[in-house]
Amino acid sequence: MGTSVNQAGTTAVKSEPNVIPMIDIMLVLLIIFMIVTPLIASGFKATMPQGKNLTPSPEGEGEVILGIDEAGRYFINGAPVANETLEDQLVSIYAARPDDKILFFRADQNLKYSKIEEAVEIARRSGVRVMAAITDVKQEGGGGIFGAKKEE
Repeated sequence: MGTSVNQAGTTAVKSEPNVIPMIDIMLVLLIIFMIVTPLIASGFKATMPQGKNLTPSPEGEGEVILGIDEAGRYFINGAPVANETLEDQLVSIYAARPDDKILFFRADQNLKYSKIEEAVEIARRSGVRVMAAITDVKQEGGGGIFGAKKEE
């Protein structure tokens, strides 16, 4: 009595999940994240002006860096900031820093100087006392005030 017999024409029900559609969806999501992640991580894109005979000194962990891309959008430490709220955010940052009132600028080399001048004025009104420009070090020859000496 403990045996069951399948009748002709009926099939046994499979209880295994079909994972092929799930694998397809996971691969598509993986590809999307692989493409989007570098774009999010980069923050903003700016081609830095070249400097000669500079001493390399990277910015520290707690430094405030104001970035301005070629379109004139502002970024504080890589995070986008609306143009209208830049001054308020800088005021709140420097209100908590009684001694350290240094701001580093990282601006695109093709940006109009009037936009940089506007950012400097906003920073001054916000309580910034020292401003420093961040540039890329030019790797060509160098040495001396007038560039590399040519030997003949």
